[in-house]
Amino acid sequence: MKDTVLDILEDLTGSDEVKKDLDVNLLETGLLDSMATVQLLLELQTQLGVDVPVSEFERSEWDTPNKIIAKVENN
Repeated sequence: MKDTVLDILEDLTGSDEVKKDLDVNLLETGLLDSMATVQLLLELQTQLGVDVPVSEFERSEWDTPNKIIAKVENN
């Protein structure tokens, strides 16, 4: 599951930084913007069956690869 999340992030950001530094803040660095965040949620739902309603999405809980992986694993 971790590898799938990292692959999705790499595709969305166009950067392998997400695999090198799992604590990089994707939003502050500009690797993910609001549109890419929506795409991330759609990809997580499509590829992993993880359903996160946008209304329940809290940016601070999804701003690093490690946090995203933890959320997906706990879903």
